[in-house]
Amino acid sequence: MRIPGRSRTGTEPVTARSALGLRLLLSAVYAPVFLAGTVFFAAWTARSGPGDSPGPDSLRTLTWICAALTVLALADLLVVLARVRRERAGRRDGGAARAEDREEGWRGH
Repeated sequence: MRIPGRSRTGTEPVTARSALGLRLLLSAVYAPVFLAGTVFFAAWTARSGPGDSPGPDSLRTLTWICAALTVLALADLLVVLARVRRERAGRRDGGAARAEDREEGWRGH
């Protein structure tokens, strides 16, 4: 979103875009990996006892970390897919980008 009265101070081009293909690949690969890690560590936590090494607290922490990374990877996958669909729809409409996209440029997504 462009803020009235403020000019761009960065050196990036107005039409700069993130590497959507790479983000799509990484999200598609790592979401199932992190999900498998979540399931694996949750099962290990359920079977571990108080005297085991690593302990249940460490395994629970790893479970939560994998779960958080799964959610982040899935959220990024949804964002990338929405942007790809939006860009494809723009190309079907004659290749004209929306005015707000031209003004706004890269938003860091």
